[in-house]
Amino acid sequence: MTDRLSLYIHWPFCRSKCPYCDFNSHVAKDAVDHARWRAALLAELCHFAAEMPGRRLDSIFFGGGTPSLMAPDTAAALISAAKQAWTPADDLEVTLEANPTSLEVGRLVDFRAAGVNRLSLGVQSFDETALGLLGRGHSAGEARAAIELAAHTFDRYSFDLIYARPGQTADQWRAELADALALAPSHLSLYQLSIEAGTAFFRDGVAAAGEDAGAELFDLTAEMTESAGLPAYEISNHAKPGHECRHNVLGWQGVDYAGIGPGAHGRITPTAETEAVYQIHAPDRWLAAVEATGHGTAKRTALSVGERREEIIMTGLRLSDGIDRATVDKVAPAFTSDALSRLIAEDFLILDDNGLRTTPSGKLCLNAVLAELLVS
Repeated sequence: MTDRLSLYIHWPFCRSKCPYCDFNSHVAKDAVDHARWRAALLAELCHFAAEMPGRRLDSIFFGGGTPSLMAPDTAAALISAAKQAWTPADDLEVTLEANPTSLEVGRLVDFRAAGVNRLSLGVQSFDETALGLLGRGHSAGEARAAIELAAHTFDRYSFDLIYARPGQTADQWRAELADALALAPSHLSLYQLSIEAGTAFFRDGVAAAGEDAGAELFDLTAEMTESAGLPAYEISNHAKPGHECRHNVLGWQGVDYAGIGPGAHGRITPTAETEAVYQIHAPDRWLAAVEATGHGTAKRTALSVGERREEIIMTGLRLSDGIDRATVDKVAPAFTSDALSRLIAEDFLILDDNGLRTTPSGKLCLNAVLAELLVS
């Protein structure tokens, strides 16, 4: 059983639903009762804290939805409760996702005072036409202003961009990414647009970039970020060494994380077995369950040793550093016979004293690599 822990807190509400988004986000029909939601989130936090006493808390991540729409006092109460429930690391990372709208940007100083020390801005593009296509509620000018304010307010900040958009050329992305790199001192998240079932883009038949175009843009992204001193530490995340998002890295490495809020999920090891925990998806149903029982857990399943090994391989190979050697030896029974040797020989994987990791070719087709590598 590990003594380290990360905490994910989900705020499900947004001002509008973006057409590409398949996250558990909702436009509230009525005004959000912030006091009621604060009480419910605190109750669920206490529920999980009682199961896992004595842990060291390494990170807190407020995701959504749009957590910058929550009252800063709610964030402060949750951060304080988490620090009391577990032993906070001296360098505890507390990340909040935000959008560059005037409403949210106006709260940044209050969130810093609440205990947030890392900001993640959902910029998505610096192109006005693209922002309209993506359904974003801010302009390119507002995005730049928000980044400037973040730089003055937080020691650590990042922002997201979406590329491989319909009709986007390599030259267009090169110019936009160069612009972003000039504004991002230490971290960038760069996601290829994917069309997910259930989204407005899926219903409207919006087409993602083809495989060849996506590969070209992926290679361009790797080349430019590497040259700028922000190499990829994960498939879609780039940072100067030492500035990676700790919360995400810990999860990909297989460290326990508790998830609270509607639709949140976690991997916790309260005893000898790691359990997959899923909270009720619908906000109203989750809220009612917490108020009735103290938590809104929908499903909880103990993972077999084999299932946990496969999860650690699947998440660990997302990282550029891959899986360390000691962990490789522990999860090796999950590898299909002869597949590892074959994938190494075909230049998709590297295995050495440092551990197991993908090559550039392996990154491009990670799902296919995993399908061949794993027993099931």
